Amino acid sequence: MTALQDDPTLPNRAPAAAASADSGVETPFRRFVSDYRESSVAVVGTLVVALIALIALLGPLIAPTDPYDLATVSIMDSRLAPGEAMMDGRPAWLGTDGLGRDMLSAMIYGLRISLGVGIGSGAIAMLIGCSLGLAAAYYGGRVDTLIMRVVDIQLSFPAILVALILLAVLGKGIDKIIVALVAVQWAYYARTIRGSALVERRKEYVEAAASLSLGDRRVLFRHLLPNCLAPIIVVGTVQTAHAISLEATLSFLGLGLPQTEPSLGLLISNGFEYIMSGSYWISTFPGIALLVTIVSINLVGDRLRDVLNPRLQR
Repeated sequence: MTALQDDPTLPNRAPAAAASADSGVETPFRRFVSDYRESSVAVVGTLVVALIALIALLGPLIAPTDPYDLATVSIMDSRLAPGEAMMDGRPAWLGTDGLGRDMLSAMIYGLRISLGVGIGSGAIAMLIGCSLGLAAAYYGGRVDTLIMRVVDIQLSFPAILVALILLAVLGKGIDKIIVALVAVQWAYYARTIRGSALVERRKEYVEAAASLSLGDRRVLFRHLLPNCLAPIIVVGTVQTAHAISLEATLSFLGLGLPQTEPSLGLLISNGFEYIMSGSYWISTFPGIALLVTIVSINLVGDRLRDVLNPRLQR
């Protein structure tokens, strides 16, 4: 046996065996992917979200026309039915709106704005809410009382009402609507992460970090925050869909984005007056795109909630 092991002509199977053993080790990421893939509906929703995000990123490259370029928009193309040819000979696959803009191009550009506003406002709200929620849980006392009373007051008002008041004061524009959406979202993140941080605050690793005289900022963001990310990821996904829906509602009411920067909600609003005249596609197709986007993001959020919550595991 010793002679066979020392024979240099024989292949060394030890590295291959070690690699095979390592490949079979179940890591937390592999377990997460395995659990997530058990829901075919969530997988389809993830693929749809990825496709929508890709379309939004590549919008200027794949859109047939630029709906903001007045040189390419003609009023003679107004309200063309889906499939009809425009003045330049190109087919309008999803028809045109009342201004003569190609609906497919307008929806692609509108999708970029809707996703950008939803994700941007969600990221800023998450940053603010997580910082305040962690501070409330870590310091406690008057800091906790002050922050959570503000959160309670914020959550006591309907989100649409707060956003309407802010936009009535600030005016229209992407930056204005992001400010309004941040103002109505940050409290959800603050309350969620405070609840998780209160549980983690009592664990030994936080006490050990504090006993080593580490700074509060390091304890909060290097030790406490990473262990509270699971519920924040779920809330962030759901709130992104809520922000997109709220922005569409505000734009539909005429208080969101200006006509020069139409989102999906504004496209729906532009076609509302033509529905009874038979030009259903102006509102219907943007509405379908908005519905698919929100439902897909919610499906992803629901599955993340099930996978990341240990109490819901089998």
